[in-house]
Amino acid sequence: MMIATGVRPMAHIATYALALALPWAGSAQASVRCDIPMTQWQPRDAVVQLAQQNGWDVRRIKIDDGCYEIYATDADGQTFEAKIRPDTLAIIEIESDDDDDHDERGDHDERGDH
Repeated sequence: MMIATGVRPMAHIATYALALALPWAGSAQASVRCDIPMTQWQPRDAVVQLAQQNGWDVRRIKIDDGCYEIYATDADGQTFEAKIRPDTLAIIEIESDDDDDHDERGDHDERGDH
């Protein structure tokens, strides 16, 4: 019985430490930053070429958190955002716009929301 009680406090400490660490892990992952000096950036034309090579129809390219961000439509007509490293043009993340209630034409979704 003493062994069981001796183990329990350590288990609680480990669980508590894990609970404290998890919110930090999620927030670090949620915000991707590109801390690349501008002198090492590929030109905007290279970003357009990357999008064309992937079959994307580019609607907009902007800079966000030091990364290139491409707003585009894929070959299937799905809209998305792609975050790109400005020096290597590596695709960091792609976020689908499927959650939008309205499409590009301003039509309403199936629920009839306005």
